[in-house]
Amino acid sequence: MKKSLGPNTLAQPTPVWAVGSYDEADKPNAMIAAWGGICGSDPACLTVSVRPSRHTYAGIMKHKAFTVSVSPAYLAAEADYLGMVSGSKIDKFAATGLTPVKSDCVDAPYIGEFPLVVECELKETVDLNAHVMLVGEIKDVKCDDDKLVDGKYPDPEKVLPLIFSPGTRAYHTVGEKIGQGFNIGTKYLKKD
Repeated sequence: MKKSLGPNTLAQPTPVWAVGSYDEADKPNAMIAAWGGICGSDPACLTVSVRPSRHTYAGIMKHKAFTVSVSPAYLAAEADYLGMVSGSKIDKFAATGLTPVKSDCVDAPYIGEFPLVVECELKETVDLNAHVMLVGEIKDVKCDDDKLVDGKYPDPEKVLPLIFSPGTRAYHTVGEKIGQGFNIGTKYLKKD
């Protein structure tokens, strides 16, 4: 039997994304966000929700751009730190030793050590009370060569994306491949 947990943010899993922007003084900054995902394919877009009170928010609004650096499991402590302190008081890059890299296609930095990066131009915003959902049009995706399948697609087993469980506030990562999408369910297709 399933137990009702009420209206809550308990969908599983959520990403651990480092949202990169230049702040209002044009200094590189990044924060961790777990409320996000792909929201469209033509044009390719993703969403990330940020509280307007966060230092990162003002920078995104000024520069109309942001990046999403997908945190790998082996840099969990660095990623966690990015979500613990404000860039208004601390240079998070200096504190963690992570490297801000200037995007070549949007006005925002990404994290050089994180293997997968999505570069976005701010397309629109949606006010959701506590958060503002930022819709970013994806201008480019960059991935470390050694983390690709067939030289074309990020491999989750190599990227080892960090994921977050909102209820327990615990970090996890992905497991092994269990099958091919749009294939393992073919046994349920009706035969003509």
